[in-house]
Amino acid sequence: MHQRARLGGRGRSRPVRTCVGCRSRAAQSDLMRLVADSGAVVPDPPGRMPGRGAYLHTDPGCWESAKRRRVWQRAFRTAQSLDTSRVDALFAAVPRVGDAPGSG
Repeated sequence: MHQRARLGGRGRSRPVRTCVGCRSRAAQSDLMRLVADSGAVVPDPPGRMPGRGAYLHTDPGCWESAKRRRVWQRAFRTAQSLDTSRVDALFAAVPRVGDAPGSG
């Protein structure tokens, strides 16, 4: 029987997913799950919403990269355009590295 590769070394293997922004692989627990719900991309923190999920690092750079590359229709396997305003608002609230008060 084939044995799965393990990210964490010993013990039980952790699920690995690919970030749609930077295309790097990471443990599923290190990524945020997004789902397409009624024509909009919405975050799914508990990871229990029905439907196809796409995974993204919580880094605003990954979000910008995913938006620039327009990955949503391909990631969710849909022909309709999707509204990303809810996730945009979420990442707008996250300060970027170097944007902290007193830097500069």
